[in-house]
Amino acid sequence: MTTDTPGRAPRWFDDGRLHFGLGVEDTFVPQERAGERAVDEYELTEHYEQVEGDFALAREVGAEFLRWGVPWHRVNPAPGEWEWSWLDRAMAAFGENGIRPVVDLLHYGTPLWLEREFAHPDYPQRVAEYAVAVAERYGDVATDYTPVNEPMIHALFSGEYAYWPPYLGGVAGLVTSSDALARGFVLTQRGIAEVLGDRAAFVHVDATLRYAGDTDAAEHRETAERLRHQAFLVEDLVTGMVDAEHPLVALLGEHGVSDDSLAWYAANAVQPDVMGVNYYPRHSTELFEAGVHHGGGFADPRPTADHGTDGLIASLQTYAARYGAPVMVTETCVTDTPAARIDWLDSSVAAVEAARADGLPVVGYTWWPLFDMYEWTYRHSDAPRSEHLLSMGLFDLVENDAPGGPLLRRENPVAERFRQHALGARAASASSSSAPATTTPKG
Repeated sequence: MTTDTPGRAPRWFDDGRLHFGLGVEDTFVPQERAGERAVDEYELTEHYEQVEGDFALAREVGAEFLRWGVPWHRVNPAPGEWEWSWLDRAMAAFGENGIRPVVDLLHYGTPLWLEREFAHPDYPQRVAEYAVAVAERYGDVATDYTPVNEPMIHALFSGEYAYWPPYLGGVAGLVTSSDALARGFVLTQRGIAEVLGDRAAFVHVDATLRYAGDTDAAEHRETAERLRHQAFLVEDLVTGMVDAEHPLVALLGEHGVSDDSLAWYAANAVQPDVMGVNYYPRHSTELFEAGVHHGGGFADPRPTADHGTDGLIASLQTYAARYGAPVMVTETCVTDTPAARIDWLDSSVAAVEAARADGLPVVGYTWWPLFDMYEWTYRHSDAPRSEHLLSMGLFDLVENDAPGGPLLRRENPVAERFRQHALGARAASASSSSAPATTTPKG
């Protein structure tokens, strides 16, 4: 299976095999208010202090690439001002460990000086300015970029649910956030492409948002129909797919997205080189139940259905068909015991390999994360970080008994199984490429 695009130089993911990578959880919500403390996963997991060692762990378990984010709020502490010292360290560590960075430029966090965050009229230009500065400085190391990780989760949490800054609400808030995020996304990708030219590759990434159950029940029908289309809204905008026939065009118009804005998206459309799909079997499919009110929002979660590997493959097929690009599993895991994680790792990799054999252009598989993370509920709590630990990674995060000692990374059995998959894929590819051609003898 090859995924070369005509007229484009081959990329690292075009070689026909499945590439294995990892992620470091990089959610940043630095804004605080009464009852809500800042969330910076790099600070909580002590990744700032241990970045070199963390990248070495990724190398040791066979990861070829690492989905990893830049903390915009730290590297751009004031308008037009840049603090590169820590990012210089991190980019040097990528090179030293031979791991390819796939850089998340926005994983929820905006700088503290950008008032109203995504609702600020200058947000699109500011995020593009920051992205171009990163690409200009680190183009010798980083050429693969995700302009916005999970833009629809951004739009939901910051817009419809009023859960994160700027605390917009309802469908109007979701449209406002989606439009701002999409415009910044377009300007970011076009700006990086101007800097890096043909070397740039763009991995668009969104969360799988699936809906099942009694979606046709009278009380759910309208909402479920909107949600099905809304799941793709930002990606549809940035790729120029929102035209007069789009199911949400009237809703966008009702909430301030003009025909001129849609024309701008069509004229400036950007496309994914790879379409990334974040899929969590226990959380990615919302279950509607007849007669049961769905309050919605992260603080009032709806019930979910576990569709396992069938849901994963269906999601990959949907995105591949909709956007005409090769796809990648850009996040997946289960939060459970090492045995349960290994079961999901094995079954999901097997399902992906089977789908590839059937012609689905899946170019990568990402276990998320490399080491455990802390749940976002930390923001609304005053409990210590240890009470919010999520057991998800190849390495457990373990509090140090020594006073002031660093947070420990302790390898668990999932690491060895990931290593087997990652190194096995490379070995199989090497064996295949070195095998002599066979001929049929003439009789």
